[in-house]
Amino acid sequence: MKPILLHEDRLFPVDEKTRGIARELYQSVRDLPIISPHGHTDPRWFAYDENFGNATELFILPDHYVFRMLYSQGIELGDLGITPDRSESMESPREIWRLLAENYHLFRGTPSRIWLDHVFSEVFDLNEPLTSATAETYFETINVALQQPEYLPRTLFERFNIELLATTESPLDTLPHHDALMADAWPGRVITTFRPDSVLDPEFEGFADNLETLAVLTDISVNDFSGYLAALSNRREYFRQRGATSTDHGHPTPATADLSLSECENLYQRIKAGQPTPGDAELFRAQMLTEMAAMSLEDGMVMQIHPGSHRNHNSYLFAEYGRDMGADIPRTTGYVDALKPLLNRFGNERDLTIILFTLDETTYSRELAPLAGHYPALKLGPAWWFHDSPEGMRRFREQTTETAGFYNTAGFNDDTRAFLSIPARHDMSRRIDCGFLARLVAEHRLGEEEAMDLARALAYDLAKAAYKL
Repeated sequence: MKPILLHEDRLFPVDEKTRGIARELYQSVRDLPIISPHGHTDPRWFAYDENFGNATELFILPDHYVFRMLYSQGIELGDLGITPDRSESMESPREIWRLLAENYHLFRGTPSRIWLDHVFSEVFDLNEPLTSATAETYFETINVALQQPEYLPRTLFERFNIELLATTESPLDTLPHHDALMADAWPGRVITTFRPDSVLDPEFEGFADNLETLAVLTDISVNDFSGYLAALSNRREYFRQRGATSTDHGHPTPATADLSLSECENLYQRIKAGQPTPGDAELFRAQMLTEMAAMSLEDGMVMQIHPGSHRNHNSYLFAEYGRDMGADIPRTTGYVDALKPLLNRFGNERDLTIILFTLDETTYSRELAPLAGHYPALKLGPAWWFHDSPEGMRRFREQTTETAGFYNTAGFNDDTRAFLSIPARHDMSRRIDCGFLARLVAEHRLGEEEAMDLARALAYDLAKAAYKL
């Protein structure tokens, strides 16, 4: 069998001259520490440093990139060991792994294939393609390795040269795992991120109960709008004490509003009464993005906005399995008008950082790059989610650089639940960025020394600065 394709020049430009420049740039950044400022790995892994269970639990269960592709081909989530209660107990992890192996061809040409092959080869030294014929070898090799001390989460964290990793938690989370990490002498830096969707979005499931929990956790009444804001501020401080430097907002749209205090109070009371209209829900989310920006200006937390996903589009899966089942779909998103109320108040603030993301690539050159290329408070996050791919990364640079430049972007974040894929994702980003810079050098638009500086900035410095790390 042929070995897994991990060619040393993968993802570099095709023409020899530009490829040579890309190689040189890449060599200067390939071994830089990884800053992972936004993601969804489980803090328990690092707090308690216990062995991962098996290959299936590690590669299939937490990774919606993997199981959504299998589901699209008619494979039931239950057949992949995914249960409605998110239990990780499986009767037959070996058979589930074989199911992945038999269908691995479905991932040809996808970024998931690149990430997985990178992990198989670089982490587990598996150099034959994953097929039904090699499924057993893969399963046994990975499982044996996972029981060894060198494959414990903290050891892998250090092996991957991760300088910092941020997880993402609800404001209703008491963060016991982060408390355990803070009390531990382990030097690895794992911090949390404040993700308040569950208490900002009236259409989030269990919203009314979530408000009550917020009141209990903070010992602050949320019966009026001022109390509600005070409770949110209290939780932000709780997260900041556990290392958080940023917030994250996954609203359906980037709509913002700037209502008067009396308008806010009236809207809040309508929301609290239950059964909000879609218009009231959208207006409340819009106002709360502005309120979160105000709090970020006050407490210094970086604000991330991840809009434009139609969450849980598959109603059947949402009813049976809940959220984050690979059924989130990009939708058209407008930023210029939506963000104007917030920017009217805070866009010129140099002490505020708002990082914008999009799933609607049509907005890159028309809206996002011009906005970030003007307002001091704005930066652009990297190509996100469906566009976290070689082509998506190239399109991002091609469409945003001419207006926003490089220094109004926030570097790279991997935004993953799959811990072992973090080095693969950062390696892909570094290769693509080095290829883009190499083209500018080859076209005599950029000096080689400048390109070296930029390669480091894009791989490391910008993320560290943008997220105040």
